[in-house]
This record gives sequence, C-alpha cells and structure tokens, in this order.
Amino acid sequence: MENVLRPLIVVGSSVLLTLALGWATDRLLRKADERNPDSPLWELLRRGRIPYQVVLCAALLRGSYDQAQLSEQHHTGIGRALTLVLIGSTAWLLIRIAAAVVETSYSRYARVHRDAARVRRVRTQVELIMRVVSAIVIVMAIASMLLTFPAMRAAGASLLASAGILGIVAGVAAQSTLSNLFAGLQIAFGDMVRIGDTVVVDGEWGTVDEITLTFLTVRTWDERRITMPVSYFTSKPFENWSRGTPQMTGTVYWYLDHSAPVEAMREKLRDILRGCPAWDGRAYSLQVTDTTPNTVQVRALVTAKDADDIWTVRVAVREQMITWLSEKHPYALPRVNTSEAVLPPYRVPSPDGASLRKAYEFPRTGRG
Repeated sequence: MENVLRPLIVVGSSVLLTLALGWATDRLLRKADERNPDSPLWELLRRGRIPYQVVLCAALLRGSYDQAQLSEQHHTGIGRALTLVLIGSTAWLLIRIAAAVVETSYSRYARVHRDAARVRRVRTQVELIMRVVSAIVIVMAIASMLLTFPAMRAAGASLLASAGILGIVAGVAAQSTLSNLFAGLQIAFGDMVRIGDTVVVDGEWGTVDEITLTFLTVRTWDERRITMPVSYFTSKPFENWSRGTPQMTGTVYWYLDHSAPVEAMREKLRDILRGCPAWDGRAYSLQVTDTTPNTVQVRALVTAKDADDIWTVRVAVREQMITWLSEKHPYALPRVNTSEAVLPPYRVPSPDGASLRKAYEFPRTGRG
C-alpha cells in the first residue's frame, strides 16, 4: 500500500504546489499590469504562465521523486524524462520572457518616435533578433538534452576532435543557406529593406510582409505572396519606394492628335487635382514630350504623399482627362489620317507604234 501512496503523495503535492505558485504569480502580474497600463510587459509575461507552471512542476518532481522510492529501473527512466521536460520547458519559458522584453522595448520606441521609416526599421531588427535568440535557445536546449544520455557524453570528445572537419563539410554543403543567413543579418542591420516598405522586384509591386533569416515575403497589390531568398536583395537591384521620404512623383501619358488643346488640358489637370483628395498639393505639370507623324505624346506629372496615393492620383487623372477630351474635344483623340492616292503614269504601246499614256485614278477615301 505504501508503494502506491508514496508516489501519489509526491506527485499530488508537487502538482498542488505548482498550481498555487502559478496562481499567486499570475495574480501579481495582473496587479502589476493594472498599475502600469501603458506597459505591455506584464500582460506579455502572463502569456508565459503555461511554460512557467511546467517548469515548476518538473523541477518539484525532479527534486522530490527520490522520495517516491521507485525501483532502480523506473527511477532512472523517470529521472531522465523529468530532466528532459525541465530543459525543454525552461527553453520555452526563456523564449517567452525574451519575446515579452523585446516587444515591450519596441512598443516604447514606437510610441516615442513618430518617424514611420525608423519604426519599421526597428521592427525588422526586433523580429530578426527574436528569431536569432529563439534559435540559440533551442539549439542549446537540444544539446543539453542530448548530453543527459551517457552515450552522447562519451562521444563528446570525438565530436569536438572532428568539429573542424565537420564545420568545413557543413559550410560547403550549406553554402546557400549560410549566405541567406548572413544576408538576413545584413538586411536587418544594414537598413536595406524593412517590414512595410513598398518595393518593386522582378516587375512586381508590393509591400514587404515578412522578413526572416533566410527568406522574405512580398505581398502584392492583388493579395498574392511572393517568397524569395533574402540573398536576392543583397545581390540584385530592386526598387524601394519607401527609402528616404515616402513622397512620390508619378507620370501619366496620353497619345493624342496634333490638334490637342494642350493649354486647356493644363487647366483641366489643375481642376482634376484640386478635386482629388490623394493629391498632396506639392506640384503638377503637363507638357508635350514627344511627337510622331500621327500623334503627340503628352505627359502629366503629379505628386502624392506615398505610393498608394500616387497610384490613386494617376488613375484618376488618366480617367477624367480621357472622359473630358471625349466629351469636349473629340478631335484631340488620335486618328488614322488618309488621303487620295494617285499612282504615277506609265505608257502602253499603241498598235501603230505610238505611245498611249494612261493613268489610273483611285476613289477619294477622305479621313477616317
């Protein structure tokens, strides 16, 4: 009977003590959160209560399971299992605590600084730092778990002796992965591209949605996701419309007849922009930039505060200007000009040897 009650008492007391300590800690964190509503630290720490309780329970069981007086076979197996659970839950808790501290620091920075570009840069760096920290903690936890087995400890000397050769082999085999890893760090701290930046890559326009140590995701205007290795952004040119100030200048082209009323189009462009909320009011212009035998190229320059607004301004100007020309000045739209064509005369010999001059006339086609 004692062999059954003793393990139950040990396990039950450990679980009850874990629940009590977890409840008390959660109450303290809740009160701290109520006293400091501006800081998200305490609320983020509360999200780690599950790994915290697992760590407490595993530590209590690991420290008191000797009192259960189990057999030697069960004693060794249970002790090793509890050690593995303790290591894993500790790594889980450390990642949660690090995430809470980093996220709190970023929130404070975002509240103080109003520059959107700097905030996006810090956000990119914070996310990559968290990924690096998580990877380091996970690797150390796995290594600690493996070292709990005697066989792994015995092989440690040989593994260290061959670490140089293995490092060379791994570096050659994972060359592309390592290049992406270093490229991710270069992007994070070199401020090349940030989360939320508007970019154009391979002719696709979109917004940077996610940056990791190995790949980057761009969300296009039609909600597609383009995933590419981060080394692309360190080895190939790309357009980043969010670098510097977000203000942009856009162009709109029309191909019109030579008789197009350019001066009236300038006045109409001014009226269109004044009625367009997306125009920032900085500048506008309209000029004839090129001519062909049949048309002239008219270009309008417009400005806006960011990439989204410049797109809105361009489509509004293009649509309203074409509608106005069609209604008020239809002659300005491009046409195909034709005129009567007469072939050069040629001579046909007559029966008596004289020359007979003859010319063919074609019907008049007019303009269409």
